[in-house]
Amino acid sequence: MSAARSSSSPQHTLSIRVRYPECDQMGYVHHSIYLQYFEMGRIEMLRAAGHSYADLEREGVFFVVAKVEVKYKSPARYDQELTLTTRVTRQTHVRIDHAYELRRGEVLLAEATSTIACVGRDGQIRQIPDFLMPSGI
Repeated sequence: MSAARSSSSPQHTLSIRVRYPECDQMGYVHHSIYLQYFEMGRIEMLRAAGHSYADLEREGVFFVVAKVEVKYKSPARYDQELTLTTRVTRQTHVRIDHAYELRRGEVLLAEATSTIACVGRDGQIRQIPDFLMPSGI
């Protein structure tokens, strides 16, 4: 049985400026771009903890999205500055659950959750390396 860590939720905040190609024909950020923003949040949270995905991948450690759920609340438009807060809500020996809040000022634009699983080069589930436990990536 794997131990879960959820007591102290690591958190990271990232500023994002909406770029023109991220918008649809109506001038709003396309819904698929939000998933890219959430990935940026995970990557920068990991970097802030002193690690990089590139280094992990060279070592044969990969994280794949197993589940994602997004609730869209309000649209974002070109050139707006957004703030993404990423939190770890649960971490076991093989998976990490994140929660996200994307805001424009005080306005909540989207909230989401994701589960990422740790896999090796062969695509099989593997244990998260000890140096990432319980750092809260």
